[in-house]
Amino acid sequence: MRNNVLNAFLLILPCAVLMLGQSPAAPTRMGAGDVAGHVTALKGKMKDGVASETLGNWGNHSFMVIRRDADGQAEFHETQADIIIVRAGSATMKIGGKVVGGKTTAPGEIRGTSIEGGEIVQLNPGDVIHVNPKTPHQALLKKGQTVEYMTVKVDSK
Repeated sequence: MRNNVLNAFLLILPCAVLMLGQSPAAPTRMGAGDVAGHVTALKGKMKDGVASETLGNWGNHSFMVIRRDADGQAEFHETQADIIIVRAGSATMKIGGKVVGGKTTAPGEIRGTSIEGGEIVQLNPGDVIHVNPKTPHQALLKKGQTVEYMTVKVDSK
């Protein structure tokens, strides 16, 4: 028995030493000016009332900036939660209910024309909203309205 414990220890020790020797990934920092610069650049990339850019991707989560001046599509993410932080402007978010005219646009992603039912939430600068996976949601804007927001997408699997 003593040899088995010793052998197991000798097998595990090199792995533990290698793990201890690894340094964690350096943090990624984006200053407010960096983010604002990306959002400003989105103004020139608007198509069908929206422009977006992914600024970071770290395996199970990503960070993006979005600018809208028109309604978004109804969205349904099978495995991703969205954490939305409003930077400027305002919008109405419809959450819950059922996606109308839904079509799969990518694995685990459904987009549609609207949402039937659901709850209406007003979003203003500084507001944060967490949308769970499998929860339909849609940004709605009044004519002339613009909203800029950041989204952290988190994989739940």
